[in-house]
Amino acid sequence: MVNSASGGNFFPVGHIVDLHQYPEPAMPHPDLFGTKQAIVLGEFGGLGLPLAGHVWQEKDNWGYQSFKNEEELLKRYIQFVSDLEQLIDKGLSAAVYTQTTDVEIETNGLITYDRKVVKLSEAKLWEVHQKLYK
Repeated sequence: MVNSASGGNFFPVGHIVDLHQYPEPAMPHPDLFGTKQAIVLGEFGGLGLPLAGHVWQEKDNWGYQSFKNEEELLKRYIQFVSDLEQLIDKGLSAAVYTQTTDVEIETNGLITYDRKVVKLSEAKLWEVHQKLYK
């Protein structure tokens, strides 16, 4: 499949219309070009949880939204998944959370920079995502 412009600068070519939206999920307008392109949220999220001893630098880290603990992070993430469920009903084909791991000053990952801590329980994430698969 061809994605002519990941994140914006949409052209009426290819198979995908791909929006990058932070932090809350959103989607391109379904009839942006009047075509049958897949509607994709290519990037969303960016929820930061810096964990001392597992970051690239101990201060001045960054996230689109930052949290102090796993419970706060999970609550916001669950809201995002609920938002995705509503967007699917409007035609959203796919969504990609940014990002899988922390990188340098960005603490937006689901896994820490040193890859030693998974910030949200894999079992809980599996449970939360089940509503997206109808």
